[in-house]
This record gives sequence, structure tokens and C-alpha cells, in this order.
Amino acid sequence: MKKSDASQGQSPSQLISKRIVELGDWRGEVLSRMRTLIKKADADVVEEWKWVKATKPGTPVWSHDGIICTGESYKNVVKLTFAKGASLKDPARLFNASLDGNVRRAIDIHEGEEIDEAAFKALIRQAIALNSSRKSKPSKKAKS
Repeated sequence: MKKSDASQGQSPSQLISKRIVELGDWRGEVLSRMRTLIKKADADVVEEWKWVKATKPGTPVWSHDGIICTGESYKNVVKLTFAKGASLKDPARLFNASLDGNVRRAIDIHEGEEIDEAAFKALIRQAIALNSSRKSKPSKKAKS
């Protein structure tokens, strides 16, 4: 996918669907399944396509009052990175990557791996609640 594709009138949802088809293997299936779970967890989720560069076609992003997570695909893994994952409770221990950072956490899904769907949707809802709680607080600039 060339950088110009995003400017040819395709919506972010269309670009994500196109990416899933382009993958054409287990990674596309996983990304599609995770996308469906995100939408089931939040009917108001916004799909975005960000960080398009000449060397990178862009990244699927799901947002609600801020970024929830991104969905990237690599040769051996589909990576879902939660923007504020370090602030989320993860009793099912879905986070298995980027564990030493102060802000983000990621879930790496390898071929053949299953994910606890209920726990994943709970993480999505928790990320939305965190985004929404931070949005409702007045910024420091707003205070006199």
C-alpha cells in the first residue's frame, strides 16, 4: 500500500480491511478477529489509520476519547499495543510484550495462539474508561 492510498478517499475502516486482505494468512485472520472483539467491546469505537510514511503503509488504530490500541502485523506476530496499558489491570495476564515500559503494554499473538476473548474485551473497556476519565478532567492550562 502506497502512501497515496490514504489520500485517495479511502476511509480508515476501508484501509484496515484492505490491510487484513493483503496479509492473506493467519495474521489477517487474527487482526480481523481482534478488530471484531474491539467493536463488540465498544460500539462507539473509532477506527483510524495513522503514521503513514514512505517506508511504512500505516497502522490500524482504535480510539475512544483517545487511543485504545494499535494493531500491527509482523512476520511472526500480530501485536496489539495499548497506549496506556501500564495503567490497566490485567488479571488474565494478556499483556506479554513491552512489559518494562512506563506507559504502553502489548499483546503479541503468534500463529495458532488463542486469546481469552472476555478478558480482552474487559481490557478494551478498561482502556476506554481510563481515556474517558482523563478527558473529563480539566487540563492544567484550563486552571487559572
